Amino acid sequence: MAPKVGLFIPCYIDQLYPQVGIATLKVLEHFGVDVEYPETQTCCGQPMANTGCTNEVEPLAKRFLEIFKGYDAVVCPSGSCVSMVKHHYDEYFSGNAEFDALKAKTYEFCDYLTNVLEIKTLSGRFPHKVGLHQSCHGLRELRLASSSEVMGPPFGNVRVLLESIEGVELSQLQRPDECCGFGGTFAVAEEAVSCMMGEDRVHDHEQAGTEVLTALDMSCLMHLDGIIRRQKKPIRVMHISEILVECL
Repeated sequence: MAPKVGLFIPCYIDQLYPQVGIATLKVLEHFGVDVEYPETQTCCGQPMANTGCTNEVEPLAKRFLEIFKGYDAVVCPSGSCVSMVKHHYDEYFSGNAEFDALKAKTYEFCDYLTNVLEIKTLSGRFPHKVGLHQSCHGLRELRLASSSEVMGPPFGNVRVLLESIEGVELSQLQRPDECCGFGGTFAVAEEAVSCMMGEDRVHDHEQAGTEVLTALDMSCLMHLDGIIRRQKKPIRVMHISEILVECL
């Protein structure tokens, strides 16, 4: 029997990049997953939490539990939103067994593909030099890849997945796990710093010959794409789900 998955779509994807949500759906269905999109879902509350408005997050967290608790898994094409659920909802659910179960079965999209469905290789062809941006939440909170400040053998299932696609050449960056500078409300409160950090990341990809810039978080890509478009750089930006669905 196919696993029944609740598709959790971040606000900015819903409003600005619906094609990313559709690509995520198509990839999951390709691998035999029974996907539902609960239309009553709302924001996870991350913007409010980032600005210290934790009281405003509580009703959203409780609504999230009610909407998604009945699924075999919850999958989201955003490491930051998944991290919000798995690492920042606990204060609202002390000793709540239902939430503990939901937290354990909430996954970032590629984490679900590689570690639950155990997809390690992909058919298809994508003849481009691809630059992988490792977003901070996915890297340092969800531990989806190794970070440079931690000793130990390197790992990263998304990198392995991309390398399995015919025609993909991965860019060799000088600083492979540096922040893009977006940080949600940080980009508003510290605009100049945010833009300088983003420009540094774009320059690193440019010197590496990146043709297609991808990541697990459309929020980071939104920030970088704005810089790329304003500076008229010859780099195409695609969420990882868009690359995978094009291959499939």
